[in-house]
Amino acid sequence: METVIQILHRMHPDVDFTSRTHLIDDGILDSLDIVTLVTELCAAFDITIPAEELLPDNFNSAAAIRAMVERLDEV
Repeated sequence: METVIQILHRMHPDVDFTSRTHLIDDGILDSLDIVTLVTELCAAFDITIPAEELLPDNFNSAAAIRAMVERLDEV
């Protein structure tokens, strides 16, 4: 989870990503942030995030992002 938090903090250093659970719903992450985040996650974890995984639920919290990364890393 630490790597996910570090990536998010580089994007928005003023947000406490460990406690926020509505990153998309609250407008903290926008579409440009998601594109950046996907690029960073793919590079950091050597994964591919397919289009069908680009759902708000997968990006609404650091925990949801980490769960998606773990699922994709098992493939």
